[in-house]
Amino acid sequence: MSAYPFEPFRIKVVEPIKRTSREERERSIAAAGYNLFKVRAEDCTVDLLTDSGTGAMSDTQWSAIMHGDESYAGARSFYTLKQSVEDVTGLPYFVPTHQGRAAENILFRVTVKPGQSVPSNQHFDTTHANIRARGGKPVDLVIAEAAEPAKQHPFKGNMDIARLERFIDTVGANNIPVGMTTITNNSAGGQPVSMENLRATADVYHRHQIPFFIDAARFAENAYFIQQREAGYAGKSIEAIVREQFSYADGFTMSAKKDAIVNIGGLLAMRDADLFERVKNELILREGFPTYGGLAGRDLEALAVGLREGMDQDYLAYRVAQTAYLGDRLREAGIPIVEPPGGHAIYIDARSLLPHIPQAQFPAQALSVALYVAGGIRTVEIGSVMFAYPDPDTGAMLYPTTELVRLAIPRRVYTQAHLDYVATTCIHVNEQRDSIRGLKIIHEPLLLRHFTAEFELV
Repeated sequence: MSAYPFEPFRIKVVEPIKRTSREERERSIAAAGYNLFKVRAEDCTVDLLTDSGTGAMSDTQWSAIMHGDESYAGARSFYTLKQSVEDVTGLPYFVPTHQGRAAENILFRVTVKPGQSVPSNQHFDTTHANIRARGGKPVDLVIAEAAEPAKQHPFKGNMDIARLERFIDTVGANNIPVGMTTITNNSAGGQPVSMENLRATADVYHRHQIPFFIDAARFAENAYFIQQREAGYAGKSIEAIVREQFSYADGFTMSAKKDAIVNIGGLLAMRDADLFERVKNELILREGFPTYGGLAGRDLEALAVGLREGMDQDYLAYRVAQTAYLGDRLREAGIPIVEPPGGHAIYIDARSLLPHIPQAQFPAQALSVALYVAGGIRTVEIGSVMFAYPDPDTGAMLYPTTELVRLAIPRRVYTQAHLDYVATTCIHVNEQRDSIRGLKIIHEPLLLRHFTAEFELV
């Protein structure tokens, strides 16, 4: 088993954890309609629902907050962030947004028309929903290995280049307003995308004159995996690899709440000046003036620092090793996970663990509920609750190929003892897995149903 990594930081502020009994958790989850998003955070012992905005900011970030310029237009803090964005990514135009889904909303509002398609390796939930909200079709073209959780592959998040070529030939480039790739590939288990694959994806899009945008929420983790796994990159710095990643793209959307280690914030960047003008008009309508974009000046300052801190070599080595440690503990206990472990989370293969529960009864959601009841561990389902939807042409339900439970590790928050507790809880649930019951939906919205849907036990 991997040794637990040495934390490259000291803990300065602590937050108490409330301990609950099994009976209290049973009441909490039932009152929440068996939806972990509706459980009160204080009733979670270890909260692995998401790594988005849940990390601990550094002393440098907190001190930067005090420099926040809250001017409505032209604030000094915007120009501090502008310098960071240019230095880190190399893109000339950007707007801040309050989070990643706002960047997606603005991009697709100015690019996507009803009936058009947006291909990617795999879109995550808000990207998927924002495309559908514009009447578009999100299309996932990840390599086949991503559908096999136990299969080893160093870059399991890669785009299937041959499938992308065939897709463009089938629907026509004029029906694809923008093409994307997500790094790392969250839906596939936090799996990285190789530089070779990014380059090839860009070549295909550009040959067909399709703008190429990266969903860059975990740009630094992806760069670390490239450094560690891809030939020719071992001697390159994370900063240089990050710049090369962005060099192939025409723009990017980013939830800065991940690798930029802030509690709120997002970015939308591009190279095209005309697109930038349309984006600014949309931003003013929906987010705010282009020099603050839905954020306070203090948030802009923290983000400017976090973009750089997220690329720190020691921090990234620690983060990836921490995730691998949890993966090793589960694997040694016979719990099936997505292999190899990704950067920000461990994903349990719920279909393999709970073969008695059909997809229509949401095995990953059922496992998430069981983990909460057993130990107060809050996780999230990455399966049919999140991604199954009716085909707009036939009405038939389209199910994802995998049913996963994601254990997302907040940045710089939990210690080895916390992860050992998580592993022990997972092992206990695995021993009782035959008693876990499926769920059925009794209430759901049209889009992003996993956030607010309610269930009952089958």
